Amino acid sequence: MTQATLTISSKNYSSWSLRGWLLCKMAGLDFAESPVDLSDAGARQELLLLTPSVLVPRLTHGKVEVWDTLAIAEYLNETFPKAGLYPADKVARAQCRSVSGEMHSGFYNLRSALPMNLKARHEKFKIFSGARPDVERVKAIWLECLATHGGPFLFGATPTVADAMYAPVCTRFRTYSVPLETRLAAYVETILGWAPMQEWTAGALAEPDEIVELEVEF
Repeated sequence: MTQATLTISSKNYSSWSLRGWLLCKMAGLDFAESPVDLSDAGARQELLLLTPSVLVPRLTHGKVEVWDTLAIAEYLNETFPKAGLYPADKVARAQCRSVSGEMHSGFYNLRSALPMNLKARHEKFKIFSGARPDVERVKAIWLECLATHGGPFLFGATPTVADAMYAPVCTRFRTYSVPLETRLAAYVETILGWAPMQEWTAGALAEPDEIVELEVEF
């Protein structure tokens, strides 16, 4: 059996680690977690500079080593084609790749204003004006996907790469009490109630370490 290891950083704060971890779970990959020391420069860069272009998460699968969340998604899709990481329909698959890529490369203001923190709850959090267009764009993406494909996940009855990519946003919307219309609120609850998300969240809540730089309100 090919050995697989996923290197991750903080479960409470690391949105990119969460995405990579969810993708591995969705693919049915049997893997071990390898948490990095949060003093590691790469891990802190991923958390504090909020960039996907670092080596966490990093999947080691036999002789293969792959990092960057979308690269991990593509590798897992090639390795486990029956897992359904992307929709079977060509048109839906193109849309899935597009909205996943948009999350991967954009939404910087949203990341900065609403850092992932599963332990926190802010009932009255004022989102600064620069982040509001990002929030509205996420809502528009979700509404279009749910209307087109029927839910409860973005591309229908089962989760895809897009759901893994937007799962951390669901946690952010809960943490910062972002107002959502009924259909979007239901989608957030679907993601937060999804078994892999429940497992990850339990690990995050049990995590003892805090990173002072992220315990701030933007």
